[in-house]
Amino acid sequence: MYYVYVLKSNTDLKWYTGCTSDLRKRFMMHQKSQVIATKGRGPFTLIYYEASLNKSDAYAREIYLKSGPGKRYLKNRIKRFLSLTG
Repeated sequence: MYYVYVLKSNTDLKWYTGCTSDLRKRFMMHQKSQVIATKGRGPFTLIYYEASLNKSDAYAREIYLKSGPGKRYLKNRIKRFLSLTG
C-alpha cells in the first residue's frame, strides 16, 4: 500500500502533504525532525490520509492535493475536523 497524507503542524499550523509506503514510520520521522521539509515544525497531527495499491496513483494524488483544487477538496472533506480545531 502507498499512502498520501496530510499533517498539520502544531507549531505554525501549516499543512504538509506527503506520500509514503510506511505511514507509521514516516509519521514518526516527521515527529523526530528527521524529514528536511518539516524539520523544526513539529509536533504534528495527522489530519488526513488515503491509501492506494499503486505507487504512481498515490504520487499523482499527492500532486493533486497540493494544487489549488486539491487544497479546496481537502478543506471541504475535513471541514468538520477543521471547525473543531479552529
